[in-house]
Amino acid sequence: MVVSPMLMAELARALSYPKLQTRIDPRDSSDLLAWLSRSATHATDTHSAPVRSADPDDDYLLALAASENAILVSGDKHLLTLANEAPVFAPRRFLESISA
Repeated sequence: MVVSPMLMAELARALSYPKLQTRIDPRDSSDLLAWLSRSATHATDTHSAPVRSADPDDDYLLALAASENAILVSGDKHLLTLANEAPVFAPRRFLESISA
């Protein structure tokens, strides 16, 4: 698992949304962020993505995956449309691939 400052900030922001706070206890969110901070590989943010998303805000994720030679696991429709151009997997497909 690879994280970057931008990814951690985005995750922290998303976990603070009221919609998610009704499903995920704020303490669990804090624990997740702390665990990722301790356990994940930390990488520097880069903006030179090999492919571009229809949503420019997603390009840093493509750049991060490329710079770390990592698979990007996401349910984001803009990223999933790039699955033929970049290693992007839907969560279910990723889980199926690692359990096979």
